Amino acid sequence: MSKSKNVWTSPRSDGQWAVQTEGSERAASLHATQAEAWDSARGLARSRGSEAFLQGRNGQIRERNTYGKDPYPPKG
Repeated sequence: MSKSKNVWTSPRSDGQWAVQTEGSERAASLHATQAEAWDSARGLARSRGSEAFLQGRNGQIRERNTYGKDPYPPKG
C-alpha cells in the first residue's frame, strides 16, 4: 500500500457524487453520475500512486483499485 492518501467516490445527500481525498473536508470534484465520479477518482489515484474506493449508496465499498507499487504476491 502506498503512503499517498486514498481517493474516495461517495454519494451526497443532494444526489451528486463526490470525489474526495482521504482526510480532506472538501470534495476535489462533484459529478452528476457515479460513473463520471469513479473515472475522475481513478485518474486522481493513478496520478498519485494511491488507492481508489467506490462507495455505493448503501455505504458499502463496491470496488477498489490500487495504483503504484502493489506487491504481488503479498508479503506474509
